[in-house]
Amino acid sequence: MSLKKTLTIAGSDTSGGAGIQADLKTFQEHGTYGMTAVTVIVTMDPDQNWSHHVYSLPIDVVKAQLKTALSTGIDAIKTGMLSTEEVIQTAGQAIDESGLDHVVIDPVMVCKGEDEVLNPGNTDAMIKYLVPKAEIVTPNLFEAGQLASMKTPKTIDDMKVVAQKIHELGARNVVIKGGKQLDHEEAVDLFYDGLTFTLLKSERSETYHNHGAGCTFAAAITANLANGLSIKDAVIEAKRFVTAAIAHGWKLNEYVGPVMHGAKNQFDVPQVKLQEV
Repeated sequence: MSLKKTLTIAGSDTSGGAGIQADLKTFQEHGTYGMTAVTVIVTMDPDQNWSHHVYSLPIDVVKAQLKTALSTGIDAIKTGMLSTEEVIQTAGQAIDESGLDHVVIDPVMVCKGEDEVLNPGNTDAMIKYLVPKAEIVTPNLFEAGQLASMKTPKTIDDMKVVAQKIHELGARNVVIKGGKQLDHEEAVDLFYDGLTFTLLKSERSETYHNHGAGCTFAAAITANLANGLSIKDAVIEAKRFVTAAIAHGWKLNEYVGPVMHGAKNQFDVPQVKLQEV
């Protein structure tokens, strides 16, 4: 038996709900063999209201991990939290050397629950070294605005403008995660392939147990691509996966509630409605 191999270049979330932990759980649920190149370790201080601390790994350690993983023959790569411009450039070089088409760039800029950009220079580095290599870029509303050098989009029309600008930066496809921040009666994401805008709509879950949703969505796209799905189908199936994961999210402690990564394979599969706009 041979499994498709998926690699995440991202940060370690000590609480287990996001980052490489979310990616590996998602890869497993999709029947792929997940590998990691850890860029940072994120801890949370229970004595300081779960405040985040980010510890960057030495660049030589990041490079050694990438060399190990890529030597096995990877089928799809995703990136997550990349803490410095040097790490971003290193990830871009590794992607070039891999020769892979299936590259998912999740442009993580802040930790969940924090509002300070990890490194202001990272956005320019992502635009230079990562976005042009992406089969798809998966920003949330804030990240999309940053990449497009615009204000955070508030409406679907705003999302269309921003998606177009990100596509012009070199990404072959863009999906902007609307989530709960968008003023809409449903949970809406916007997919753009350079020609057509498609809304992906699902029922909203009125829950705060959504830690790791963005990482999980991008990881599901990555696994779906490795397993041979088209880019649009990979996004649609990832939307179903993360919708179920959010609907069955649970309380870890008084500060955070992660999504349930195994929900889609255990419960009824949620509907995703498509609408061209």
